[in-house]
Amino acid sequence: YLELQITNRCNLKCRHCYIGDTDFKELSIERIKNILTELEEMQGLRVLLTGGEPLLHSRFTEVNGMLPEFSLRKVFFTSGVLLQKEIIKTLNVDELQISIDGLEDAHDSLRGRGTYKAAIGTIEDCLALNYEVSVSTMVHSKNLQDFDKMEKLFKSMGIKEWSVDIPSVTGRMRGHPEFQAASVDAARCLNYGFGGGIHGSEPGFACGLHLMTVMADGRAAKCTFYSDSTVGSAEEGLRRCWQRIRPIRLSDLKCDCEHIESCRGGCRYRAETLGDSFGRDLYKCASYDIMKS
Repeated sequence: YLELQITNRCNLKCRHCYIGDTDFKELSIERIKNILTELEEMQGLRVLLTGGEPLLHSRFTEVNGMLPEFSLRKVFFTSGVLLQKEIIKTLNVDELQISIDGLEDAHDSLRGRGTYKAAIGTIEDCLALNYEVSVSTMVHSKNLQDFDKMEKLFKSMGIKEWSVDIPSVTGRMRGHPEFQAASVDAARCLNYGFGGGIHGSEPGFACGLHLMTVMADGRAAKCTFYSDSTVGSAEEGLRRCWQRIRPIRLSDLKCDCEHIESCRGGCRYRAETLGDSFGRDLYKCASYDIMKS
């Protein structure tokens, strides 16, 4: 499963964005085609086309035009703000994943005024056009009371999958501590969501066993949060980069509680940056009621 960041350009300045303010980069058409070709040759199953806002790739029409050449499952990750119905009709993807970070007030506080209504409208348009739609939600201090209502809303709309996670304190989030939620409050929200989840693993291994990311400048990493710890460049070939990622065995972690197989050690980036001396993801621990603060 590959996360492919075709551009880091975005029309929004979300206060939790892990990319932050950076120079504009995008993958060339040729490199995108080479990456997808190699992924298919490796019997890859799924590619998440992401950004920034992927619609803002300078040659997005060409990117979209090449997608039917590949039998991979193609998931398009967007804020939904720019996705008009006429564009949706032309997309050569199997699924759209749209960010909804709370009900209107909470979502707009993070992403900007009017973004919630635009995103919900886009979801309705996608569903009306028979696309599968999933929703991604980040937990923050302003949306903690919204999860029951979000769950009812998404199920009533026919959302395929709802993933819930906590933003890591990196990128623009470093400058907006007011959006960070206490571990116990945020952890409660991690128990929401439904569907298969995008960071799957296998028994005995931590999160993201089958995952790799290629960023808009061509660098590869085991996930987007590890952009400062790359495993090479897509120019070297996906297989070579992927082989440099060392799977994390649960038996190698200091965690030894009864929930280790279901928890899978939580988010390893979060554990490394915000964890304790045992290397635990404290948010995930709190979601299992292991610790109270």
